[in-house]
Amino acid sequence: MRYAVDKIIDNIVLLENIETQEKFEIDISLLPPNIHDGNIILFENNEYKLDTKYEIERRKLIEDKLNKIKG
Repeated sequence: MRYAVDKIIDNIVLLENIETQEKFEIDISLLPPNIHDGNIILFENNEYKLDTKYEIERRKLIEDKLNKIKG
C-alpha cells in the first residue's frame, strides 16, 4: 500500500492512501527518518519505507499534467 505524506505537525504525520484518498494520522516515529511533505511511503511487510522511485514518477506525472493545462 502506498501513501503520500500530506502534512507533518509536531510528531504526527497525516498520510493519504494514494488509491482511496483516505487519510489517517500516524506517529512520526513509525516512519523513516527525515520524511517531508510530498514523500511517498510504501507499507510492506509491516514496515513503512520511502518509495523514491514511485515519488519521482508521480512528480513527473503531475508536472506533465500541469504543463498540459498551461498549454
